Amino acid sequence: MGNSIRTTLADDGTVTVTVIGEVDFSNADEVAEGIRDAITDWSPPTIRVDLRAASFIDSTGLGALIDGYRSATESDIQFLVINPSPTFRRVLSVTGLSEFFGLIEAVGTEAGTEASQATGA
Repeated sequence: MGNSIRTTLADDGTVTVTVIGEVDFSNADEVAEGIRDAITDWSPPTIRVDLRAASFIDSTGLGALIDGYRSATESDIQFLVINPSPTFRRVLSVTGLSEFFGLIEAVGTEAGTEASQATGA
């Protein structure tokens, strides 16, 4: 599986869920759950899913992002996907998800407090 999810809470209340490694059928639920937990635990004004360190994402991974988007919008939370690789940017563009999510490139890490960390095997 080779995946981990790191969740950080910035001083302004923004939550960033960083996906590290592969997201596929074996762990997409873990990613979706990490996003939902961040929404439930902190009710942030904005949740950002950082794909900078993601090496692969399949259709179930895209489904996890869609699930996270739905959870966020149902709670009036802005949902952004940030730092996609050129390959992910192309996939998100071709599927129309780049406009659906709100896609932001080249976002640096902000000072904040690490809130939690969940690691997959």
